[in-house]
Amino acid sequence: MSYDIYFLSRRDGQSWDEVLEAMEDAAEHSEPIPARLLEAWERIVPQARFLLGEVDITEYEQESRDLSHSGTGIDLSVFGDEVSITVPYWHAGEDAAVVLGKVFALAAIVEKETGLTAYDPQTERPLAEVRPQGAIGLMSRTTEDLRSRYGG
Repeated sequence: MSYDIYFLSRRDGQSWDEVLEAMEDAAEHSEPIPARLLEAWERIVPQARFLLGEVDITEYEQESRDLSHSGTGIDLSVFGDEVSITVPYWHAGEDAAVVLGKVFALAAIVEKETGLTAYDPQTERPLAEVRPQGAIGLMSRTTEDLRSRYGG
């Protein structure tokens, strides 16, 4: 399980539900990464390294790019024209605040470089409208719940 951020393009008048449905439909078809996203990726990676430190980069031909940070579990993926950030529910309290601060900062970089809007499906709103304290509380509660259920 992970806290997810999706990067979406929304037309005027289009609901977030419609955008998410279109994203799910498109996910069924594997397409090469569009040139504009490959160019954005090249600008994002150095900024992500500055923010996170050492990261692992995985590239699969023209179909996917992945940047992962082992210390936090933060993962930035581009698959076709889909862009997302995930972070596992490993973090609670102050640790969650630090990690989600990095997620929000990385999301701002991705938004700036791609022109897409960061959307938080946990709260069902754009990330810019999400209160950091609310996200931190959600991550902390979910992490503690998972720990109590499965140990750890």
